[in-house]
Formats: sequence, C-alpha cells, structure tokens
Amino acid sequence: MGKNKKRPVYLNLLKIRLPVGGILSILHRATGAFLVLLLPFALYILDRSLQDPTAFTEIAAYLMSIEGRIGLLIMVWAFAQHFMSGIRHLLLDVGIGDSKATARLNAWLAFAASGFIVILTGVCLWNA
Repeated sequence: MGKNKKRPVYLNLLKIRLPVGGILSILHRATGAFLVLLLPFALYILDRSLQDPTAFTEIAAYLMSIEGRIGLLIMVWAFAQHFMSGIRHLLLDVGIGDSKATARLNAWLAFAASGFIVILTGVCLWNA
C-alpha cells in the first residue's frame, strides 16, 4: 500500500459546511434521541399527577412557572422538529421533492414549520 501524501492530518469538524438538509437530518436524529431519553421522565410526571389531586396541582403549578414553560417549549420544539423532519424524510423516501432545489426548500420549510409551532405554543403558554 502506498501512502497518500494529500490526506489530511486531522478532520476539523468546525470547518465542514453541511447543507441545510444535512443539518436537518442530524437534528432529526438528535431530537429523536432527546425524546427517547425524555420518555421516562414524562411517564413519571404523568404517573405522579394521576396519584392524587395535590400532586396534580403541584405539577401544574411547576409547569406554569417560568422554568416549566421554558422546559415545555424545549419539549415542544424537539417534538415539532422531529415530526416535521420525519415527514420530510418520508416524502423523500417515496420520491416527492427529491430534486436538489426542492429538497433544500423542504428542509427550510421543516425548520420554519417547527419554529412556527414553537412560537404559537409560546404565545398560548404566556397568555395562559
């Protein structure tokens, strides 16, 4: 085997520029992992809130605090981002929007849709 003199010594991940579809794909995986890791916590909160009315009141009060609302918005963003990315990936799998320009547009639309959902949820939470 000959040595390739043009090989890089190291790969600088900060200098690699991914297209918007690549960033969306990575976020799809990251939000999926986040949602799976969040599931035991969500089930615990649900179980605790169903135990008695006092626990439900405590949990509802915490979720309406500023920290709770921010946590809810983060969870809504993760779910919305994962859902919109998943819809886009399913459409690409069946051949809808697989040209380069359309795929780029669909990626931006997935980001915009999840952002819109988070803004709408934030407005509803802060007006509650």
